[in-house]
Amino acid sequence: MSLINTQVQPFKVNAFHAGEFVELTEESLKGKWSVLIFMPAAFTFNCPTEIEDAANNYAEFQKAGAEVYIVTTDTHFSHKVWHETSPAVGKAQFPLIGDPTHQLTNAFGVHIAEEGLALRGTFVINPEGVIKTLEIHSNEIARDVGETLRKLKAAQYTAAHPGEVCPAKWKEGEATLAPSLDLVGKI
Repeated sequence: MSLINTQVQPFKVNAFHAGEFVELTEESLKGKWSVLIFMPAAFTFNCPTEIEDAANNYAEFQKAGAEVYIVTTDTHFSHKVWHETSPAVGKAQFPLIGDPTHQLTNAFGVHIAEEGLALRGTFVINPEGVIKTLEIHSNEIARDVGETLRKLKAAQYTAAHPGEVCPAKWKEGEATLAPSLDLVGKI
């Protein structure tokens, strides 16, 4: 069963954010758009490149009214040290969530039981806590956070404009489509 258009399940986790340890729950995601980015583990080689990409795009996510959350199966203690020692991870101004009990990785279908790690999964969640996009792929392939930002903006646009859809490669400000019988076979 797909997680698309389902409610985020209840959870309680700890994160390192803005120099402090904070507790987050499913309620923390409500009232704003959220982007959860799952990664295998802290102190790896590919994950910091993705965190740096998210950090470099963070102002755009904030401008769009969204919070970014990085999730690994490590602890929030590990994330504190990772933030302090990695130049790339040190750029993160968003919460770094520890999921050592695998509560989130299991709930979002990205847990690798044999390894105790997460697959690379990206989820855009609306302000009501409903999952609107998801992408899950093999761990050797890092993501382009710019594409995640595009998907966020498309989800926001279609939420604000029911009856319209965003075509392939749609970017903010470009034309959308209003599905109708008249369009069938015309595109």
